[in-house]
Amino acid sequence: MSDNGRPMSLPPFSAQYRASGVLLHVTSLPSPYGIGDVGPAAVKWIDQLHDAGQSWWQALPLGPTGYGNSPYQSLSSFAGNGLLISPEWLIEDGLLRASECAPPLFAETTVDYRMVITFKRRLLERAWNNFSTGARPELQAAFEQFWHDQGHWLKDYALFRVLKAKYNGAYYLEWPAEFVKRVPAALAQARRDLANQIDQVCFAQFLLFRQGERLKKHARAKGVHLIARRRTTQRSARRDGRAGRGAHARRPHVRRPVSGAAGAQTAVRRTAAGRSPIGHTCCAGRAIAGASIASARYWLTWMWFVWIISVASRPPGMYRPGQVRPNPASGYQVRALIFSTRYRESWAYCLSLLRISA
Repeated sequence: MSDNGRPMSLPPFSAQYRASGVLLHVTSLPSPYGIGDVGPAAVKWIDQLHDAGQSWWQALPLGPTGYGNSPYQSLSSFAGNGLLISPEWLIEDGLLRASECAPPLFAETTVDYRMVITFKRRLLERAWNNFSTGARPELQAAFEQFWHDQGHWLKDYALFRVLKAKYNGAYYLEWPAEFVKRVPAALAQARRDLANQIDQVCFAQFLLFRQGERLKKHARAKGVHLIARRRTTQRSARRDGRAGRGAHARRPHVRRPVSGAAGAQTAVRRTAAGRSPIGHTCCAGRAIAGASIASARYWLTWMWFVWIISVASRPPGMYRPGQVRPNPASGYQVRALIFSTRYRESWAYCLSLLRISA
């Protein structure tokens, strides 16, 4: 059964289905703004995939990056990375002028995240100021609808990002106690005091999701499917659970991730709230289920490995009660052979599990 109660046929594709695609992260696309985005370069990339006969484009996780700017260190399971917003499309939308988007001299082959973050934040702040002072008033209704549709995570995520910036990026457990314990009066006061910054964070997510929808429409027209993984790490799930009061497990009206083949098919078809801003949310449930399974396999493997070492390296004179004592002259040799064989097999098995779980 699917997560909406309807029967589901497995597998999601027929046995005769054959297709191919390319894995390329969005940040690797060429851009004069220091980092790839979902704008014209992504559209051109989809055209190239279509011309080459490719049917799938897979990107790395698209969440807002945290420590080390790694896509696998996301700050949220629902939000997107604001660095992927296209300045060209902001100019087309009338939210920025071309003169406001003049980029500094970025490196051509690498991403200087310090420069990019400073530059993109300045652009998004200007876009928000222009919008809040009357630019593109026709987008106001769409922004309010986005706020309503994504409200189960958006408001708390925006507050989290604003507070994190206020406390210079400190870990949230190092914030004042009233925020760590989520005292309602303190949170309400923070929302009032930081209302403009919170709205700006929400507006950036609105822009990213809007541009992502534009990119998806073009991909559908070209027959290219997008796979944008949502990395649900323990850190992002715990943060969303605290800030969103249980975005995964404690909110009955939000779809819960599923694992296995059913999760793959459901993720391909999913278009409900909480989706990735660019592609479908594949592997979200598998990340959660795989983490627990991998941990169990990891510890069981190492317990087995330690037991082999303790048994195989036992001197000839150390035996359990009733055990027949072998020839002391050959004891070490026999055990050394058993130890080396078991060591190689167990170590290979341990490495294979680590590769599978990764």
